[in-house]
Amino acid sequence: MNRESLGYWELPKPHKGEERQWHVIARTTRTVPFGYRVHPDNENLLEPIPDELEALELAKRHLKQYSYREVAAWLSGTSGRYLSHVGLFKRVKLEQKRKSAASIQHFYAQRYKEAAEKAEKLEKIRLGARRRVSTSDSETSSD
Repeated sequence: MNRESLGYWELPKPHKGEERQWHVIARTTRTVPFGYRVHPDNENLLEPIPDELEALELAKRHLKQYSYREVAAWLSGTSGRYLSHVGLFKRVKLEQKRKSAASIQHFYAQRYKEAAEKAEKLEKIRLGARRRVSTSDSETSSD
């Protein structure tokens, strides 16, 4: 029997094309998250590991076809750092939650901006109960 007859599969290797820029983040918990290591100069900061973070981004795309267990096993084998399927699940769900919250905040910020612009336009043409009407020679107001 060979691997193909047993239903063996192998996820593709991480793409080594265009790399993203990752940032140092503040350490908020005792556990160091996958894709980061403790900064050598300051233990309150976490330094990104670009290869692990790129592999994690690719793994998130593979979750559409494969289970969390399979993707976590592939990610652990590819990166050399263990990540359980539960840890992967929590990481993905937290990122989805933050992305959703950010999009809601952007929506409300846009609505606030539009409302503020409308209010400003109304304030320019209205003063109390009187409306400013400008004519060519003089300004008159009506009740």
